[in-house]
Amino acid sequence: MNQQVTSPFLNSISVAIKREDLIHPFVSGNKFRKLKYNLLQAKTEHFETLLTFGGAFSNHIAAVAFAGKEKGFKTIGIIRGDELGSKIAENPTLAFAQNCGMQLEFISREEYRLKSEASFLEKLKQQFGDFYLIPEGGTNALAIKGCQEILTPEDAEFDYICCSIGTGGTISGIINSALPHQKVLGFPALKGDFLKEEIRNFVQNENWDLITEYHFGGYGKVNEALIGFINQFYMENQIPLDPIYTGKMVFGVIDLIQKNYFPAESKILLIHTGGIQGIQGMNMKLRNKQLPTININV
Repeated sequence: MNQQVTSPFLNSISVAIKREDLIHPFVSGNKFRKLKYNLLQAKTEHFETLLTFGGAFSNHIAAVAFAGKEKGFKTIGIIRGDELGSKIAENPTLAFAQNCGMQLEFISREEYRLKSEASFLEKLKQQFGDFYLIPEGGTNALAIKGCQEILTPEDAEFDYICCSIGTGGTISGIINSALPHQKVLGFPALKGDFLKEEIRNFVQNENWDLITEYHFGGYGKVNEALIGFINQFYMENQIPLDPIYTGKMVFGVIDLIQKNYFPAESKILLIHTGGIQGIQGMNMKLRNKQLPTININV
């Protein structure tokens, strides 16, 4: 579903947002798309267990936990930060995953960096038995296949497609399915330009670019300007934005419109990749720092 965006800063630009966050109440947005074909493959190969990786407030961990429960898989989450093991009750994301039946294994940040090493994965197989591996963030070839289904024929009218980026899987699928006249713009939630090489591994087209100046200091970092924008956007449109991904992307697009980045009369489609479950955890962190919170009804 595409919803028209209202803002006093749009000038002659038309902006709509694709409400991928409404696909599923617990496996929303790009997580649903990324898991779709991976779960089918796991069933085809007769795996009983899914194993994946994530951080304290990971949308991916929450989605895999619920999807596994719904589809009859045992799930294991390898969580970055061994100190979190004693704080599950204080963490809404991890508590949700555990309540869905996910077995949580907490490891140090140093060990977590080995998550792609064959020797480390073999050690996990010795510990947990055989499993279907879903990488951190869910990005692999099957995930990109799912994300290629985000755009539909009704989206042909748009000149620009904009989405936030974590691991690069979602935008890769969008790039592959975008039409020749469309430019795809990605807004990384992480510092740096390194994602370009990752994305090039998965795409066939050159109709895309990354806008790297709206990460707000890096992954998981926010400030009062971003929180204020998210709250104002919700008041104007009744669309909740998460502060890690989509909120930063929408902030960036509106800012670029004000800076005349887009030609007059452009039609822009924003992809809402979900992630609303993380707001509860972010608000806990904001309260601890005595900062304004995100005020939306979800």
